[in-house]
Amino acid sequence: MECTVSWTGAAGTRSGMGFVAETGSGHTLVMDGAPDAVNPANGGQNLAPRPMETVLAGTGGCTAYDVVLILKRGRHDVRGCSVKLTTERADTDPKVFTKIHMHFSITGKNVPAPAIERAIAMSHEKYCSASIMLGKTAAISTSFEVLEA
Repeated sequence: MECTVSWTGAAGTRSGMGFVAETGSGHTLVMDGAPDAVNPANGGQNLAPRPMETVLAGTGGCTAYDVVLILKRGRHDVRGCSVKLTTERADTDPKVFTKIHMHFSITGKNVPAPAIERAIAMSHEKYCSASIMLGKTAAISTSFEVLEA
C-alpha cells in the first residue's frame, strides 16, 4: 500500500496548510488545516477535512465494512449501517486520540442484537486494523442500536 501526500499551499501562494493525497489505488483525498487567527499563513482555509478527521473517518469505514461483511456472511438481512465516532484527544503534542466511542446504527430485517454485538467485537478484536492500531493509544468503546427495516 502506498500514498503520496503533497502540500498545495493556498491558491499557489505556498502559504496555508492544504494537502492532496494520491493513493496507490488511484484516488485523491484533499485535506486542510484549521484556520490560524494569529498567523493566517500557518493555518488552513477550512476547505477540507483535517488530517486527523480523515484518520477517524478511515477507522469508521474500516469497522463498518467489517460489521456489514460479518453480518452478511451470517446471512442476516442487513440493509444499512452507520457508525458515529466521537473522540477525546491529548491536550499536548502529539495530540493522539485518548478515547474513541463508536455508536453503530444497524438497519435490517430481524437482525438479532447478539449477531450485531458479535460482529462489532470481531471487527475490534480481529479484523479492523485501523481500530486495533488506534487502540494502542485510545480507549475504544462501542454501542449500537438496531433499526427495523
